Amino acid sequence: MSQQSIRTPMGKVRGLGSAKEGANHFIAQRVTAVALVVLVPVILFFLIKATQGGYATALAFVANPFFAIVLLLTCGAAFYHMRLGMQVVIEDYIAKHSTRIILLMLNTFVSVALFAAAAYSIIRVGLSA
Repeated sequence: MSQQSIRTPMGKVRGLGSAKEGANHFIAQRVTAVALVVLVPVILFFLIKATQGGYATALAFVANPFFAIVLLLTCGAAFYHMRLGMQVVIEDYIAKHSTRIILLMLNTFVSVALFAAAAYSIIRVGLSA
């Protein structure tokens, strides 16, 4: 005869609930989305104006400290938002634990590398112009 538990379904899952990470992740993704809603149109407006004047005008725009800061903020928000979104996809759809860990690390490394390359480019153009 099998032994049945007298514990309720709620008692069986107690202690196996939230890891207290979901809310922070959710809020961070929404904050970066709101930041991008504001920053992307501003960047697009400036980029259209910059490209209409030719190469020299584009360099002058990137050399402008205000525009360079807005570019860096946009790149930072975009790459962080990308990392958060890809993290959710990896955690939801990759079942094998070791593959999931490797992909999560790769996701972080690629995001940081892309931001570093963008930041280096913006700073380099800003300082050389």
